[in-house]
Amino acid sequence: MIRNTRSAYGYVTIYLHWTIAALIIGMLGFGLYMVTLPIFEPATYTLYQLHKSVGFVVLALVALRLLWKITGITPDLPDNTPRWERIAAYLGHVSLYALMLIMPLTGWLLVSTSPLGLPSVFFNLFEIPHLPVPEFLGQKAEMSEFFTEVHGWAAYAFIAVILVHVGAALKHYFIYKNKVLQRMLSLQD
Repeated sequence: MIRNTRSAYGYVTIYLHWTIAALIIGMLGFGLYMVTLPIFEPATYTLYQLHKSVGFVVLALVALRLLWKITGITPDLPDNTPRWERIAAYLGHVSLYALMLIMPLTGWLLVSTSPLGLPSVFFNLFEIPHLPVPEFLGQKAEMSEFFTEVHGWAAYAFIAVILVHVGAALKHYFIYKNKVLQRMLSLQD
């Protein structure tokens, strides 16, 4: 089944979920490693270009996933799910989607406002233009620092939200013994 039903996720949702999850987890680890490297070395520049390229892939996949989500349905939680857990699940998913957009967009913004003016080259194929961010009274460096801070702190928030998300999925599997986790692992009836 390609599309979601009220009881199960379809192929497209499952594929997008796990592809985006793997890319994001890899990007978070890669980003934490990159900030420990000396900035003005050719090898570091290459790694930053790779990080930016994958970030653009993530942004495109998240846009596709959001489009797929708003044009379809989402499987229901089990009937016995308490109201507070339904609210927590909703807020958790909103946080995940927000961070899936905030991370690549703030990365693009910090590069676009950087006084260094370095290009973003997509997998050495073509240059992706900077966002047209208006410069406020010569504050380009400060804007870049702001977006760098937001990008960094959002990464830590993302890690926390992912850990809670994984913990909730494991709780459904091991404690509640329901099919919530299995729905995202394979097609269910």
